[in-house]
Amino acid sequence: MPELVPATPQLLRRVSAGAVLEFLRASAAVTVTDVMAATGLTRATTIAVCEDLVRRGWVLERENQREFGGYQKGRPARRFELDERAGVVLGMDIGYSKVTVVVSDLRGRTLGRSSRPFQAGEVGSRERIAFIDGVAGAALRSAGTDPGQVLAVCAGVAAPVDRHGDVVATQEFWGLFDLGLRPALKETRGWTVLLENDANLAALGDRWQGAAAGIDDVVVILASERLGSGIVEGGRLVHGTRGSAGELAYLDLVEGVGDTYGIAHLARTWAAEALATAAPTTLRSVQGRVEAEQVFTAADQGDAVALAILDRLADRMARVVGTVATLLNPELVVIGGGVADSAGLLLGPISERLKEFTATPARVAVSPLGDSIVTVGAVRCALDYVERNSLDLELAAPATPA
Repeated sequence: MPELVPATPQLLRRVSAGAVLEFLRASAAVTVTDVMAATGLTRATTIAVCEDLVRRGWVLERENQREFGGYQKGRPARRFELDERAGVVLGMDIGYSKVTVVVSDLRGRTLGRSSRPFQAGEVGSRERIAFIDGVAGAALRSAGTDPGQVLAVCAGVAAPVDRHGDVVATQEFWGLFDLGLRPALKETRGWTVLLENDANLAALGDRWQGAAAGIDDVVVILASERLGSGIVEGGRLVHGTRGSAGELAYLDLVEGVGDTYGIAHLARTWAAEALATAAPTTLRSVQGRVEAEQVFTAADQGDAVALAILDRLADRMARVVGTVATLLNPELVVIGGGVADSAGLLLGPISERLKEFTATPARVAVSPLGDSIVTVGAVRCALDYVERNSLDLELAAPATPA
């Protein structure tokens, strides 16, 4: 059994402040009574926490209800609102061939973004860190803010990450993401950097703003180039002993699957194979390499070759989802990543075949977040950190927009 942490006054203050900030993040100006109802705190504690957060710069006190046009009798109700520009957080998606950085305010609204292509295997860690820092700088400039406003950073990487935020590089490819990013950006920028597996962040992001909103038992599968999954069970993200919960390498052993290649990769590969034959198909009119989006468009228009590729993809994904449903028994399995924009055509065939591969079929959906799913989850992770540690963070003076 894990050791219990004593409920010291300092811990209770921190927990209370985090609960209040979490509620204010999703609300407009609210009264003390509203905060009490949402958090379960007493009136005295609520007032003390709100006043403390006002002093620290996290919260603004607005005009009372009487001045606002509300109550006319009795003591006027005090109203508080999150200062959404008190600071910003960064959400990073650090892939093998691209780095994307999003700047968000304290409500989770995107203020700026930058994305640049990159080949991880061509340079060393120092060069990659400098590149990531450059993308972050471009995102901050697009948001009209500066590095001193950053309260926390969360970066998603395509490798297992344990509960302590360390990359578990047991394979050579995963070692490409063991960069030393956290100490490097702490030293050069003063930023707190949280590392997390990209599929885990996809699960956090989709449960926050996607198809899995409000669902406590869900598996989100990143399905574009390679398959990987993030697991939320009972409302909590599952990491496993060494950060490998959700890894799908076992698919090498699953009949009809055999590897972890994703939908985009397979659609592209199978389209190239079809074009090498004499089969008539509208895909021949595509200039350059045929991508998954063109395959799905052609299938939607009735192209026989594209429909055959979709049939193969549906069978394969039904087997993948079937193993996940059997092992984890989630309420929902979400297909996410850039390919999700087109993969809606697969939902019907996957759901129809799912009962062939599991006795506990889950509902299947595609994420509406597209290729932003990882950065959305990274922003959520960074905001969670800020809320938990609000009493320990120093707010900088607001930056003047460029």
